[in-house]
This record gives sequence, structure tokens and C-alpha cells, in this order.
Amino acid sequence: MTAVPAGSNTVNPFIVTDDAAGLIDFLIAVFGAVDVPEARTNDKDGLILHSELRVGDSLLTIADRKPDWPFTPALTRVYVDDVEATLDRAAARGARIVTRPTDFFGDTLARFQDPSGNLWWVYRHDPAAAESTWSDSDEASWSADAADQDAGDWTGFTSPELEYIHETLVDTMRSLKDPRDR
Repeated sequence: MTAVPAGSNTVNPFIVTDDAAGLIDFLIAVFGAVDVPEARTNDKDGLILHSELRVGDSLLTIADRKPDWPFTPALTRVYVDDVEATLDRAAARGARIVTRPTDFFGDTLARFQDPSGNLWWVYRHDPAAAESTWSDSDEASWSADAADQDAGDWTGFTSPELEYIHETLVDTMRSLKDPRDR
């Protein structure tokens, strides 16, 4: 097992955004994130250089984007107990719902774009449903189908739900704009 500092995971997302303080407040309200105030560091220009939030068992670092830095939206997956309630909290705070809750191999998947332009995948995992939806024989079949198809073609195992999930992602990614250019 890889050694990591206490309180960290092997992978810890780092989001650079406009209005880091606003995004911190948003994530506290939407996901019940816990701010780690002793980690907050401001740069000489007053912008947040480093902050840490605990979301469940994960550590998320957030910093302000400098005036000459490019827009780099974060694409982050979060598992929650209640997808609808999470979307309601996000929308009430200015998020745009991108993908309504949809069955995704036995889990529930939804997406929203926060006011800073970051895209959040929100999942509710149901181990029993996921296990009954995706079996070893499905995996073997999918692998065989994938070998017979052109690289990147997933249409052999698509469904209306998967089409919707794919279309909402493609549309959203095409529409991403730097918040400073709005």
C-alpha cells in the first residue's frame, strides 16, 4: 500500500477556479463538505493559494485561479446517498443540472455544472442492483463485442439511458466557457 499523509487518499483532486471561497461555500452546502481552516493559505495577492475540504472520506484541495491562468474546469465524481437532494441543493445555489438522475449499470448517475463552470458527476451506488445489472457474463460479452467493433464504438451495448448520459456530456463539454468571458 502506498504511504500517504494522515487524512489524505492516494488520489486527491485539486480544483483551481474563480472565486474559490464561493466554491468552498457551495461544496459545503451541496455535499456537506467540511472545511479544514488550518489548511487555508492566501497568496500575497489575497487569492486563496491552498484550501482543503473533506467530502466523505476524500480530501479536495481548492485554489483561486490567477488572472493570467487559463480556465481549467474540474470534472469530479462524487458518491452520495441521495442524488435528487444533492441536485436540489446544487440547483438552489446556482448550479445547472446537466444530466437528470439516470440508471447507469445499476447505479444512479446525474451531473451538474457549478457556478464556476466545474462539472460534477453525482452517483448513488446500489451494490445489489449493480451486481444484478452487470455480471461476469456481461463483461465477457462486452469484451468480445468490443473486440469485434471499431475502436471507440460503444453502440453495440447502448441503451436509451446510456445515449442520454452520453449526449448530455457531449453537449455540456461543447458548451463549456470561461466564466470570465460570459
